Amino acid sequence: MRYQGREVDEGRVRLVMESALTARDRVGVQDFVLLENYNSEATFIENLRRRFRENLIYTYIGSVLVSVNPYKELEIYSKQQMERYRGVSFYEISPHIYAISDNTYRAMRTERRDQCILISGESGAGKTEASKKILLYYAVTCPTKDHMVTLGDRLLQSNPVLEAFGNAKTLRNDNSSRFGKYMDIQFDFKGATMGGHILNYLLEKSRVVHQNQGERNFHIFYQLLDGGDDDLLNTLNLERNPHSYRYLVKGNCPRVSSISDKNSWKVVRKALEVIGFTEEEVQKLLNIIGSVLHLGNTLFGEGEEGETYITTENQLSNVATLLGVDGSALKEALTHKKLTAKGEEMISPLNFEQAVSARDALAKAVYGRTFNWLVEKINQSLALKADIYHSSQGASVIGLLDIYGFEVLQLNSFEQFCINYCNEKLQQLFIELTLKSEQEEYETEGIAWETVQYFDNKIICDLIEEKHRGIISILDEECLRPGETCDISFLEKLEDTVGGHPHFITHKLANGKTRRVMSREEFRLLHYAGEVNYNVNGFLDKNNDLLNRNLKEVMCQSENQILSHCFRREEVIDQKRPEMAASQFKNSLMKLMEILMSKEPSYVRCIKPNDAKQPGRFDEVLVRHQVKYLGLMENLRVRRAGFAYRRRFEAFLQRYKPLCPETWPNWNGKLADGVSALVNHLGYKAEEYKLGRSKIFIRFPKTLFTTEDALEAKKPEIAVTLQKSWRGYRERAKYQRIRHAVIVIQSAWRGMKGRRRAKRRREAVQLIRRFIKGFIYRHEEYCDENDYFLDHVRYSFLKNLRKNLPKSVLDKSWPTPPALLVEASDHLQRLHMRNMVIKYCRRVQPEWKKQMMQKVVASEIFKDQKYSYPHSVGRLFLDSRLERAQISLKVLQTLGSEKVQYGVSVIKYDRRGFKPRPRQLLLTNTFAVLVDRTKIKQRMDYAALRGISVSSLCDGMVVLHMPCEDNKQKGDALLHCSHVIELVTKLAMMASKTNYVNVSPGSIRFAVSRTKEGIIDFIRGPELKVAKGKRGHLLVTAPPSSAS
Repeated sequence: MRYQGREVDEGRVRLVMESALTARDRVGVQDFVLLENYNSEATFIENLRRRFRENLIYTYIGSVLVSVNPYKELEIYSKQQMERYRGVSFYEISPHIYAISDNTYRAMRTERRDQCILISGESGAGKTEASKKILLYYAVTCPTKDHMVTLGDRLLQSNPVLEAFGNAKTLRNDNSSRFGKYMDIQFDFKGATMGGHILNYLLEKSRVVHQNQGERNFHIFYQLLDGGDDDLLNTLNLERNPHSYRYLVKGNCPRVSSISDKNSWKVVRKALEVIGFTEEEVQKLLNIIGSVLHLGNTLFGEGEEGETYITTENQLSNVATLLGVDGSALKEALTHKKLTAKGEEMISPLNFEQAVSARDALAKAVYGRTFNWLVEKINQSLALKADIYHSSQGASVIGLLDIYGFEVLQLNSFEQFCINYCNEKLQQLFIELTLKSEQEEYETEGIAWETVQYFDNKIICDLIEEKHRGIISILDEECLRPGETCDISFLEKLEDTVGGHPHFITHKLANGKTRRVMSREEFRLLHYAGEVNYNVNGFLDKNNDLLNRNLKEVMCQSENQILSHCFRREEVIDQKRPEMAASQFKNSLMKLMEILMSKEPSYVRCIKPNDAKQPGRFDEVLVRHQVKYLGLMENLRVRRAGFAYRRRFEAFLQRYKPLCPETWPNWNGKLADGVSALVNHLGYKAEEYKLGRSKIFIRFPKTLFTTEDALEAKKPEIAVTLQKSWRGYRERAKYQRIRHAVIVIQSAWRGMKGRRRAKRRREAVQLIRRFIKGFIYRHEEYCDENDYFLDHVRYSFLKNLRKNLPKSVLDKSWPTPPALLVEASDHLQRLHMRNMVIKYCRRVQPEWKKQMMQKVVASEIFKDQKYSYPHSVGRLFLDSRLERAQISLKVLQTLGSEKVQYGVSVIKYDRRGFKPRPRQLLLTNTFAVLVDRTKIKQRMDYAALRGISVSSLCDGMVVLHMPCEDNKQKGDALLHCSHVIELVTKLAMMASKTNYVNVSPGSIRFAVSRTKEGIIDFIRGPELKVAKGKRGHLLVTAPPSSAS
């Protein structure tokens, strides 16, 4: 009986009914068994469509999981989702691949019986992704030991390696598995992974040498060319362009937009390293891959007498080097074959077609056997010990079968025949095990078993595999029959042997209507999933799958350890004919059936919604085709033959007990009695349900839906009751918590307040005692008795000082310090004053700084010397007293590069006669000039300036003393200026003659000529007056206190 999961968690019955029953009109039902019209295929597909539209890609048919490929990433595979499904009952939450993974794992652990999960579906339906998700779930959720982490990584990393060597781009799928895979994952008694083993089936070796239009060879070839580094490709003598290799261009599709071969190459190399491949093994493996490409480029020519020879010796040399074989022996083996007749060996040349076939057969054999070696190597890395597989150490096993689904192509050949035969066997097993499981559950619960009508496909399986009369036996006989045999003779023998079988039709045996759609080279089998036409062309060659004996001998002598392992010398010595491909597949399939029969199976049926790989698109015709070929309707009919719904008593009672007063809120009697009371209250009729020993069985989904709707209507009333009770309980508990907290806080607070009060009083007493003692010893040296008092005095002074610091450099106030801080106070006062001065200076603007410097110089010259100086202190000195327009352009041109720094209007008095003349005095950086309108009348170089004389009165007279010996300087200049202090200050600073300024209180002498002097007399008067006085002196009358 299938294990249905944990029903009780921590003493409480878990709700195992699906929560989405009430949303069934929008999202459909999540178990097809609950469909009312379960015989309708349209209803089945519409339910699929509804769920697909809501991104609900998983649906159950009982314990079978149906998965629809969404062709986009869904946020349902995170670690949080894994934890959500971990340890939860199978039907408790929505369908998921993790649910079936977890259910299988827990069934293995509790029942100690091996399990298996069978994944099937069309190419592109998501089988490989489903198996990856299952492996990832076990790797994340199963308990692990430190040395088991590597094993989990190897299990996961085996996927990209097998995909690279066994998957290819087809018309239906960009990553189609071209082989069947069965993987056993072994667990110890604690549920931790301890090993694994992989079986592979029917690798599509023909893809190595031929691909249909729009398809590619196996991924590894393109990954090597695109992702391999230059050194590796040079070692293998390969080019990056796939078009250079005949085995890669037949499908005319070397690039695929959805595949990054370069990134995939990095993943594969990393995976090989994790699995445990050595660098030498990887190199040998890549040598074989490169040799296959070179082998495809090995071409043949035909001589005049029909003999065959190789035209591409360079390619053959590359093949021999990479395979590690003798080049001449390989050349001979590709163009000749060895025959044994009556104990004698003969060498026979091959014609052109035979040589090409031998080359392709060698390529297929080398690649196929290398793939088998790769699987064997992975198995060695997954096994803890050499004999771990099928060991008797009590290990439990979960098997994963990822195998091709039913295939119906435009042209169906030998490969499709084997694939569909495999699906017939799996369908036969599926129906048998499903019926067996149902019957066991009914018997366990004491419910009468009703015979189920279903299509038994054993008749088709017998048609294919029956000994001596089955299609495979006939194919083997035709391959072994001496004489000329061909595919048409095989078809004729089928017509003779099984022509009367109801599931077999050929063109010859068909009626007129059927003949129009069948060729003469086809036969039709009526499979459980539908009719399929198989073209017999190539059946015999693919079934023979033989390699010439001399090619085997060459491969046996290879220095490549992989090839020497794959081609055993016993093959050459053994004269027995090897088993045919179809028989090999049949025998391996029989062994697989034995493995699956020994385990408890679970099923995942994968469906592709459209051929364009577009998300959100649902192609009803395509889906109906797959539903038919997967036998889902047959499965549903078997599952619904009895009862649609079944649950354990505790789960059913826990969910629906609010609907009956007797069972609500709690039922204390036997569970069976409680369920009986509940269904009687709900009015179930006798034909609608049965009570087993531990489960209730409900026959019709309508009965369940009515019960679910009644529960939905009851929920508001239940919610109000629960809310009322909960709120009352919550408020009472809250009050008690608050009351207790208040008491605790009050007690703590009062205690803390009392302790604080006592502490403050104690500290206050100690403080007062220290203060008084310090005051008594205040005049003593600093000691323990007075340290606190003196520190307090210092602190008080500094605190008072901080509040009363001077705010300006002109503020000379300063608090009076105590005796012990006099010296420190003086230092602080100086530091503070210096700091204020620095701050003040930093705030001064450049223009104001210049003004201050001029005022300082004026102070040094005129302070306490000239009566007009105090009135000039508050007036700003201007940059110039003349506008630029007032200065003649001709004068500026005459000055040239010398710029006028200051200009002022003056009156010049002649040294002889003292005639006043209006002039402009212009100061430059090196000299001063007196200008009369447009003409420079006198130039006075600063270097020649001997002194500057002014009076102490409030007049504007200034005398510039120049040497009389120099004719250019023209002697002393007598000037009168209204801004005499400004003029003299600027002139003294520019000429650097501040020490040459003379302030005379009475008279000023000046040079009239070299030998004659003149005198200017200054007297006080009511107003300013300049005139020629007696004795030829210049008399200047000036008030003593007037602005100038």
